[in-house]
Amino acid sequence: MSGHSKWSTIKHKKAAADAKRGKIFTRLAKEITVAARAGGSDTSSNVRLRLAVDKARGANMPKDNIERAIKRGTGELDGGELEEAMYEAYAPHGIGVIVEIVTDNRNRAVAEVRHVLNKYGGAMAEAGAVAWQFTRKGYIEVESDFDQDDLFLVAADAGADDVRFEDGLAEVYAGLDNLQSVRQALEDAGYKLSEVSVFFDANNPVELEPQQAKQIVNLVEVLEELDDVQDVYTTLDYDEEALAALEV
Repeated sequence: MSGHSKWSTIKHKKAAADAKRGKIFTRLAKEITVAARAGGSDTSSNVRLRLAVDKARGANMPKDNIERAIKRGTGELDGGELEEAMYEAYAPHGIGVIVEIVTDNRNRAVAEVRHVLNKYGGAMAEAGAVAWQFTRKGYIEVESDFDQDDLFLVAADAGADDVRFEDGLAEVYAGLDNLQSVRQALEDAGYKLSEVSVFFDANNPVELEPQQAKQIVNLVEVLEELDDVQDVYTTLDYDEEALAALEV
């Protein structure tokens, strides 16, 4: 089982930044509302909603907030007029970018994304021009005590593509078709799952020098500050320690 991903590092940094900006509950609520609108309020049959609710609970989002977001999605409360979109773009140095948004005004959202890209040396791309550089994958994080060999076998037998162990956590990656079967197998085996999510993984990450990488990181950070932006993914790879050294 093999593959390259920095999703664990990326998502933890993103969650910390979201919390600092006070945006994490807003993003989670949007995600829940859109999922409920698309597939209904039953988390047992609406897998996307279940993932969104689990993520919200993991972020300690109040139960009332979760329930209101679901009701907005199903039309029981006003305010569910949200739509989602995905934009593809090029950043400097040939880096591919995917921007996922949830918005009540698509024209405003795309204008803001385009403005940030232009300001930081990037540009919008045609649909399909960048997406082929990514694969949609599932991510499962397992915490607390576990036997690495046993966990690996459970995940692999259920169809996981990759299992990594780092900092006391197990990170399990799976294709979308196998994500739920892997999740169920791990839960049935008694493992405590701290996160289950879906993300875009770069097929062939591009490594840049620290100064160039910093340009891309700055661009991504500004994009993520936009109210309508949910997630940003890039094909960037870089040395995190070298990048941090630039800020010292």
